[in-house]
Amino acid sequence: MCGRYAASRGAEDLAGIFGIEKWEPEETLEPDYNVAPTKEVHVVLDRPLKDAEDKRPVRQLRKLKWGLVPSWAKSPEGGARMINARAETVHEKPSYRRAFAVRRCIVPADGYYEWVTGTQERELEVEGKRKRPRKQPYFVIPADGSVFAMAGLYEFWRDRTLPDDHPLAWWATCSVITTEAERTPLAVAPAEGPRSLADIHPRMPLLLTPDRWDAWLDPARTDVDDLRALLAPPPAGLMRAYPVSTAVSNVRNNGPELLKELPAPEEGTLF
Repeated sequence: MCGRYAASRGAEDLAGIFGIEKWEPEETLEPDYNVAPTKEVHVVLDRPLKDAEDKRPVRQLRKLKWGLVPSWAKSPEGGARMINARAETVHEKPSYRRAFAVRRCIVPADGYYEWVTGTQERELEVEGKRKRPRKQPYFVIPADGSVFAMAGLYEFWRDRTLPDDHPLAWWATCSVITTEAERTPLAVAPAEGPRSLADIHPRMPLLLTPDRWDAWLDPARTDVDDLRALLAPPPAGLMRAYPVSTAVSNVRNNGPELLKELPAPEEGTLF
C-alpha cells in the first residue's frame, strides 16, 4: 500500500521534470517529509484550462486532497479510506473506474515509507505477548535519486450544501494506485533487513517510468484495455530501501531528518 510518503521538490523543480505549463502560486506547497492521508498534495495532470478558449489539455501542477471522493458520493467522509486503488481492479471498481478512464494523474514523491515488523517482534506477536509490536520504518526510493512518479487518479466532488460561488463548493481529491510489491532483489538493499520490496510489504505504489508519463496523463486515451497495459509493473532493480527513524511513525514529525538513513534497524526491530 501507500499510506505515507515524502515530497520535498518545489513547483519549479517539478515543472522542469514533468514539463508543466501552468501552476498557480497560491497552490504551491512547502516541502513535506511526512505526507499523510487527507493532506493537500501536488499532482501532475493534463486538463484544459478553465474558461480558456483553447480546449487542448494543458499540463498542470495542481493541489489536491489525498483521499478520493467519487463524484456521486453523498458526503466526503469516505475519502480518508480511499487513498489507494489497486491496479488489478481499478478499471472495474465503481469508485475508481470513471476516473481511471478520463482523470489520471501523477503524484510526485521523493519516495514512500513502509513499516516492517522485525523477526523477534513477530514471534512475540504470534505468542500473544505483545499486542502492538514495534515496527521498523523503511524509506523506499528510486536508486538513481530520480522522482518517484506514482500513478494516481483524481476526482471532483460538489458539496450541494454550499452555493456555487463558495470557495469550498468543489472538492478536488486523488488516490494513489498500488500494485504487487517486487520480489526481485533491491538495487541497493540495507546491510541488515529486507532484500526485496515484498519482504517489507506485499503492496507498493505503482511507479511510472518517464516513457509512460505522456500516455498516462493523456485524457484522450479512454480505452480500458489500452490503459490497463500502462499498469504493468516497472522494470525490476530500480529501487532501494533503507531504515529510517521511528519518528516518522508520528504524523506530527516533519522534517528532512526523517529521511536520514540509519546504519541498521533501530534496537528491537531487527528484521
